[in-house]
Amino acid sequence: MEPENWAPDNSGASGTGHWICVLIQSPAHAALGPFLTYRSPKVLPPGTLVRVPLGKRETLGVVWQSDALEATGEIDPGRVRDVAGTLEGIAPLSAHWQQLVSFAARYYQRSVGEVALAALPPQLRELSPAQMQRRLKRPASLVTAKNTTSVPPLELSAEQSMAVTQIESQTGPFLLFGATGSGKTEVYLHCVQKLLSDDPGAQALIMVPEINLTPQLESRFKERFEPMYGEQSVVSLHSGMTNPQRLKAWLGAHSGVARIVLGTRMAVFASMPKLRLLVVDEEHDPSYKSSEGARYSARDLAVYRGQMEGAKVILGSATPSLESWHQSRPAADGGRYVRLHMPSRIGQTAALPLVRRVDMNHQPRRAVFSLPLLDAIKERVSRGEQCLVFLNRRGYAPVLHCTECGWKSECPHCSAFRVFHKIDRTLRCHHCGFTERVPRACPGCGNPDIAPLGRGTEQLEEHLAELLSDVTRAGSVTTGCPEGLPLRIERIDADSTRLKGSLEAQLAAVHSGEVDVLVGTQMIAKGHDFRRITLVAAVNPDGALFSSDFRAPERLFSLLMQAAGRSGRDAALGAQSEVWIQTFQPAHPLYAALKMHDYPTFAEQQLLEREQAAMPPFSAQALVRAEARTQEAAQALLNIARTDALDAQSGMAQWGEDWTQVLEQITLYSAVPMTIQRIANVERAQMLIESPSRTALQKFLGGWQGALHAARAAPQCKGVVRWAIDVDPLAI
Repeated sequence: MEPENWAPDNSGASGTGHWICVLIQSPAHAALGPFLTYRSPKVLPPGTLVRVPLGKRETLGVVWQSDALEATGEIDPGRVRDVAGTLEGIAPLSAHWQQLVSFAARYYQRSVGEVALAALPPQLRELSPAQMQRRLKRPASLVTAKNTTSVPPLELSAEQSMAVTQIESQTGPFLLFGATGSGKTEVYLHCVQKLLSDDPGAQALIMVPEINLTPQLESRFKERFEPMYGEQSVVSLHSGMTNPQRLKAWLGAHSGVARIVLGTRMAVFASMPKLRLLVVDEEHDPSYKSSEGARYSARDLAVYRGQMEGAKVILGSATPSLESWHQSRPAADGGRYVRLHMPSRIGQTAALPLVRRVDMNHQPRRAVFSLPLLDAIKERVSRGEQCLVFLNRRGYAPVLHCTECGWKSECPHCSAFRVFHKIDRTLRCHHCGFTERVPRACPGCGNPDIAPLGRGTEQLEEHLAELLSDVTRAGSVTTGCPEGLPLRIERIDADSTRLKGSLEAQLAAVHSGEVDVLVGTQMIAKGHDFRRITLVAAVNPDGALFSSDFRAPERLFSLLMQAAGRSGRDAALGAQSEVWIQTFQPAHPLYAALKMHDYPTFAEQQLLEREQAAMPPFSAQALVRAEARTQEAAQALLNIARTDALDAQSGMAQWGEDWTQVLEQITLYSAVPMTIQRIANVERAQMLIESPSRTALQKFLGGWQGALHAARAAPQCKGVVRWAIDVDPLAI
């Protein structure tokens, strides 16, 4: 249906009205072009949301800058179609928002329309103009302050006060390097409160890496600000919300009614016309880098957006990314960020938890838990304290295998093993989702004695329950728990929290003291404020030490330090908190730095190694990935495009000296299969591109897109499904 106040002009083959450029959602590999031309009966400003016909269907589009009409080339006026309608009642997206989208598309080598439309809420893309009108006419709840008293700000420590003062007096961007428990969140709250009190229309964006960290942060912000600014002043934006919820939150931010937006990486594209402050909490987290569609880094885009819109940017972490740490070196050495240091925990004179390294070479063979660690857990539980056991692998075991014929539980659709989940007796592929019941006997030889190989959190939970079966709970007046009850062990991972509300219920049980031992993956290793946990144990973290990925040590150190930060957050218990690391490599420099909680030393050592190897942040990288029905076709696409780039007779050589100068700064490796080369029966290959100059890499990628499009038409590339460029990849 179309709005009653407008009807398209169909008065002839060429029609009358105004030609406009419209962005639609089309990936770069589709070669459809960045813009499509439509006809409108009236001039529509850039940023206007419209419904346009595309083939036999209608889709959402965004009117773009008028000078983009020059990019449409020669178009037959008779083929230009009319827009189907305008989404009235929604103000055009701002020029700053359009600039952000254009930059992201250009830098990450994606279609502008793909980035722009993916940044809008799904329901906005689905509703017709008439449906949108009805949606906007619904009576909104009053945005007035509640009759409750807001939670007063906490008194800042000396370190917090100094950080807040520097943020207020300087332009930034700021890297807030604070130990776990040092009160970084309270610094964010003070900065937001000062901003909103000084500027009546200002908005703030607070970003977290994962959905499960949003509720607790949302609760703190609502307690502080809703009594002062109204019920709609704080909204969330993340993929865990329903489509109507996301649309309502987006409209609140777009209209300026929502003063504070909390969200995951998608929130960096939120339309906030009066944005004045951006906070990226746990800025080191790889979740800020998108792994599908437009592979953007929300952290880097937040820095760009802040500089573009004149908003202050705060990057917070106890273990900053090496890129951010490098950028926060002194300005005389080329640093661009202001480093703010908060090394002390709030309410404690004691240092961070004591780190103990357990040499598993001296423990019984195949032991999962060392005897000293078991004794320590029993001692903590007997005192009414809580323990956290961390293993970053869900399921019962990574693989089932047969000792007779060597069969393993491979996925028939992927080049990976299906994980054994004992709780429902299934073999489940974590890549394509293919699930089967566990066979009664080996499919290869009929041997009934098939066994799990390796361990996951399910097995860890089961084994720990067996080892602690004779331990009972200590009585507690605080929780109302009588003495002598069986120990309660809770597991939190992606499997145990699949049902809606299950994560919140499990976390509530931990916070209330009902849980004695918490077993889980990285979901519980960062961001949570568990007040009663005094012991954290990491089981088998050594795998990352020998990874082919040069970023693996950085991720491991960050994850272990974040997990360690869950211990001893209560001032009364902090002096006796401990972190146990079970390792076969106790003398490794990474564990030595972790024992001292010495991130600066670890970071400088890693940066020195990367500089010597010309790795990021001392060089720029891009990965080009191709997916096809056969591995040969996927590699052929990349290798043909590579040859075309290096061939002096190719079309790109017509750039002349400029292209030659660009190639001199580019290293193009040959195509190879990806680590997991087949997922859901689609073969995957990749090609690495390196350059000491980010500018040269961008010029190369921009000029090379045509070669990738042309290579797809080659006979060897038959069966290619798609290709994508990943700029600044996190995994190689």
